[in-house]
Amino acid sequence: MSKRAKQKYYVVWNGVNPGVYDNWADCRFQIKGYVGALYKSFESKEEAENAFSDSAYNHIGKSAKTNRILNQNEKPPYIRESLAVDAACSGNPGNMEYRGVYVETGQQVFHVGPMAQGTNNIGEFLALVHGLALFGKNGCKMPIYSDSRNAILWVQQKKCKTKLERTPVNAPIFNLIERAEKWLSENTYTTTILKWETAEWGEIPADFGRK
Repeated sequence: MSKRAKQKYYVVWNGVNPGVYDNWADCRFQIKGYVGALYKSFESKEEAENAFSDSAYNHIGKSAKTNRILNQNEKPPYIRESLAVDAACSGNPGNMEYRGVYVETGQQVFHVGPMAQGTNNIGEFLALVHGLALFGKNGCKMPIYSDSRNAILWVQQKKCKTKLERTPVNAPIFNLIERAEKWLSENTYTTTILKWETAEWGEIPADFGRK
């Protein structure tokens, strides 16, 4: 009697839709034909999710970065016809705001905040869901870039996994979180979510410039 293959989990750091996948078929779909794809298999879901929150090069070696740059040749490093989202927070927690920017022109598409007692991770999550909902309503086919692996993972899991406690002051932020989670649970989307590679391309166009 043959042994059943052990369950593996696959992390795609750079591909059509970066994320954690529980089967090779789904993983392969994200990386097939994708220039500079970065991915690796792991033995457990927890290990894979931790790796996804980390830099790919801490898990697959620096040579992968070199190969990726060589493979790109002279092609544009990112899709210009796209939306970039980002957040900023003065303190942790602090005054949080987020926005979406059209990459090609730098035009601001939406902006929310500042809102008191938020975190940057929450803002990144809300910005990404805001972009998805906007594109779903308008039928826009552009991809969305985020430089936050946590935000991308939270959106895939349809849950803002913040450890921030709700208070009367930050209640408006938690109301937005509840609306965002509700939208994710009730809607499907075809928008491609891509990871913005800050180390190679510079700050994401939606960056607030406060570092």
